[in-house]
Amino acid sequence: MNNPILPRIRTPQDVKALNEDELQTLCGEVRQTLIAVTAKNGGHLASNLGAVELTVALHYVFQSPDDQIVFDVGHQCYTHKLLTGRYDRFGSLRTEGGLSGFCRPSESEHDIFYSGHSGTSVSAGLGLATAKKLQNDPHFVVSVIGDGSFTGGLVYEALNNGGRSGTRHILVLNDNNMSISENVGSLAKYLAVIRSTPQYYTFKASTERTLSKIPSIGKPLVQKLYDLKTAVKNRLYAESTFFEDLGYRYMGPVDGHNISVLIDALEAAKRVNGPVLLHVNTQKGKGYRFAEENPRAFHGVAGFDPLTGEQPKAGESFSSRFGSLLKAQAEKQPEICAITAAMGFSTGLEPFKDAFPDRFFDVGIAEEHAVTFAAGLAKDGMLPVFAVYSTFLQRCYDELVHDVALQNVKVIFAIDRAGFVGEDGETHQGLMDVAFLSSIPNFKIYAPCSFRTLQADLNQAIHADHGPVAVRYPRGGEPQESEKLRFDCVEYATYGDESADTAICTYGRLSAEAVKACDALEKKGVPAHVVALNQIHPLPGGALEILKQKRNICFFEEGLQTGGAGEQTALRLLESGYGGTFRLTAVPDCFVAQASVKEQLRKYGLDSDSMIKTMTDITETQA
Repeated sequence: MNNPILPRIRTPQDVKALNEDELQTLCGEVRQTLIAVTAKNGGHLASNLGAVELTVALHYVFQSPDDQIVFDVGHQCYTHKLLTGRYDRFGSLRTEGGLSGFCRPSESEHDIFYSGHSGTSVSAGLGLATAKKLQNDPHFVVSVIGDGSFTGGLVYEALNNGGRSGTRHILVLNDNNMSISENVGSLAKYLAVIRSTPQYYTFKASTERTLSKIPSIGKPLVQKLYDLKTAVKNRLYAESTFFEDLGYRYMGPVDGHNISVLIDALEAAKRVNGPVLLHVNTQKGKGYRFAEENPRAFHGVAGFDPLTGEQPKAGESFSSRFGSLLKAQAEKQPEICAITAAMGFSTGLEPFKDAFPDRFFDVGIAEEHAVTFAAGLAKDGMLPVFAVYSTFLQRCYDELVHDVALQNVKVIFAIDRAGFVGEDGETHQGLMDVAFLSSIPNFKIYAPCSFRTLQADLNQAIHADHGPVAVRYPRGGEPQESEKLRFDCVEYATYGDESADTAICTYGRLSAEAVKACDALEKKGVPAHVVALNQIHPLPGGALEILKQKRNICFFEEGLQTGGAGEQTALRLLESGYGGTFRLTAVPDCFVAQASVKEQLRKYGLDSDSMIKTMTDITETQA
């Protein structure tokens, strides 16, 4: 690839040395790089393509890292990485030991906050700006947030606080009229109205730039221009905008793909001595035809052919099978409802949505609301199923405790992406849900290891007389080895030599790894008995009785060690007077960086080869 400008950009200062034509060329080179790297490594493409000019303009106008740019979610930070000294390493994006797919402070001083969950940039930016105000620091703070994030409540809490504070804080609303799922709610409609009437802003850019150069009288004239602009805007809208009612100076909407207009708008925002919101219109997937035509398909990709846009065909996943199973159940039970927080496509709920639109609820990026909304549905006789990624369920702890478990209402949580998620890294790993859910009274937790057990667990969750139930399952497809497991009851399965004095205990995806390890150990003359938990909380009494008879127990857990199912099993065994050896292999209390799932399992001693080594070490020590 011929990149005459991008390789020379070592710091944001290098961007400032470019003229307008060179800036346009730079944007083209950035897009080519984004397409080439994500085609190979996967990643978030459409949203990053839409934010190229905006990010270039931000680094042209502001002085990062003294001026701090906080990106919401991080789906739009790839250009930022390329402009802040990471071009040479960009080919390592989302690989083990390489660049993160999100902002990561340990990676660069230009990354201010980790950013994997939406709606946080306004609160974080306001905190940074307030700290600068208290310390008389003249530098700027810019929060960049997409319109999809405005469906989450944290944004409004921050806006309400920031508008009243009077703190100088620049908020850039990157409005591409799309989140992962289609934006929902009244705010999306409101932004659509604003987008339809941008006339008042069109005369501003060139006039203001000219006036500011006039000696002595330039700045007063610019202030008059602000006053005139406000008057024109109010005539167009009849009354002040929602943002100005909250205390933010509203500017926009502006063309998010016009470098000159963006630079002028950002320079104007710097002159506002208080909170200001700059509304920028962009196109998701800009510059790559296939992503423009189908931005949802190119939101997060595993890789693709850059010439044709063709993505590899994925096999059936736990997510898609869950969606099919839930739809089949809903055909028989009209009280079943499905809830998503802007992730209907990713969690497999599209078939349910098409079949039962009146019973499908996309609440936007508002997981906390989704949980309490589900509790309300359940209280009056419906059976809500909230499909949510494990990492996003973390936001809902209080609602899980107070609004679901305390009320003991029957809400089913279909927890997707449980365990390692691979290349998305620290912000998206599903390693904490077992620990925090099992600490909440009234919860029952299932961890299916196959599509067959997923169906059984969903049936149990729907038909059993119980309060809140979680069914957690991994990203990707079904491991075939799990079919060897023998289920004499729904709570757990066994495999291998029942008379062996050593047991491998685990659950979920690792059950297949345990079966592989057991077969390999048998060939080496080391008998082992697998106990694969399907219900992991409360621990099934039958499984506990089997484990109590074993001299050695090796528990393998694809989750955090502290508070996980392994620690809870050890406690139950201790309470029962168990006197054998118990060894727990789980994820230590750390945040797991990106790598493939296979690499992550191996690194933390959870693949079949690691299980074999652990078991062999024990038997050799006791020989």
